[in-house]
Amino acid sequence: MLCRLAVAAGRRNNTVLITSLGCVASRKKHTLPDLPYDYGALQPHISAEIMQLHHSQHHAAYVNNLNIAEEKYKEALAKGDVMAQVSLQPALKFNGGGHINHSIFWTNLSPKGGGEPKGELLEAIKRDFDSFASFKEKLTAVSVGVQGSGYLDKSGALEKMYIPIKQFLSVISIHIKM
Repeated sequence: MLCRLAVAAGRRNNTVLITSLGCVASRKKHTLPDLPYDYGALQPHISAEIMQLHHSQHHAAYVNNLNIAEEKYKEALAKGDVMAQVSLQPALKFNGGGHINHSIFWTNLSPKGGGEPKGELLEAIKRDFDSFASFKEKLTAVSVGVQGSGYLDKSGALEKMYIPIKQFLSVISIHIKM
């Protein structure tokens, strides 16, 4: 990790305060992950064309734009340009979130998946939505207008939340205590 540090010696107790002025990891660029199945493997639920569009264009755009934003941030950090660093935060959040969310999304889909959940997850769904069918209806209604990346809270309940990142988002959060 490449960091610029400011060091100030404290006058009381001879302590030393070290403050990070900014850190940028020295690593390779983000890459588009391969799918664990063919584009057509999820038909008839999701068409091959939609899978290819979302993977090779949408997800690829998040990856490319994240790499561009990180490079610009690294340059701004090297120059000490705090205004540029701050102005790049929305692009880093939006594209980083899009990349992470899509990467998780691809691994959560399966050609042989589907059906109702079991165990604690099903119990939580029944507790908070009365039934799995009701959960699916509400999830569909809430997710239709979602664009961008969202993050979950730690409330312990399944709930609808609105978290502004680029615009209002609807997110279902699931936290099961183990």
